[in-house]
Amino acid sequence: MAINEQENKLNAVSSPSGGRGVGIILYGAGNIFSLTAALERLGIAYGMVNTEADLVHYDRYIIPGVGHAGAAMKKLQHTGLVPAIKALKKPTLGICVGMQLLTSYSEEGDSDLLSIFPIKTLKFAASPDHKVPHTGWNRVFTEKENPLFKNIPAGSHFYFVHSYFIEYNNVHTLAATDYSIKFSASIWQDNFYGVQFHPEKSGVFGETLLTNFS
Repeated sequence: MAINEQENKLNAVSSPSGGRGVGIILYGAGNIFSLTAALERLGIAYGMVNTEADLVHYDRYIIPGVGHAGAAMKKLQHTGLVPAIKALKKPTLGICVGMQLLTSYSEEGDSDLLSIFPIKTLKFAASPDHKVPHTGWNRVFTEKENPLFKNIPAGSHFYFVHSYFIEYNNVHTLAATDYSIKFSASIWQDNFYGVQFHPEKSGVFGETLLTNFS
C-alpha cells in the first residue's frame, strides 16, 4: 500500500467531533497500524493529527514513533507542530521514539529534542550478557501512583525494541525497568506521559494501559 493510500485510510477511520477521542500525531515516523489496530480492538475512538487545526478535535494525543530519534525530530519539525505540541494541556502519550522525543537530547544523531522533560536519551552499552538492541519482554515496576498503570500489577511484562534509553530520574520516572542498568520505562510530567515499550504489542497489560490512557 502506498503512503498516500495509507494516510487516506487512516484519516477516514475516525475523526471525533467535540473534542473527544485520541488524536494520533502523524509525522512520518514509522508504521502505526499496530497501534491503530489495538485502538480499534479496544473500541477507542481515534483520528489523525496532521496540522495544528486538527488538535481541537481530540481530548488526548499519542505521539508514536519507531527508528531514529534524530530523524524523527526533523520530520516532526517539518510538520510545524512542534510549538503546538509543547503547548498542549491535554493528556499526551509518547510511545517508544515518541517518548524519546519528549526529552531534551538524544545521543542518536546528536539531536536536540522537544525538551518537555529535562532528561536525556542515551545509548545502551553492549555486553555479552546484554545485546543491543534491547528486544523482547521485560518486567516494569511502577514507582508512583498514576491512573496510567491502574490494574497493572508491579512487575508486569511489556514488549521492548530499542537501542537507546531514557536516563533514570526519580522526579520524572513513573515506571522503571532494568537492562544492564536501571532506566525509565515510563515518564510523567503534568499532562505528558511516555512509555518506552510498545503497549500495542504487549498483550493484556498493554491494552489495559491504552484503555487507561483513553
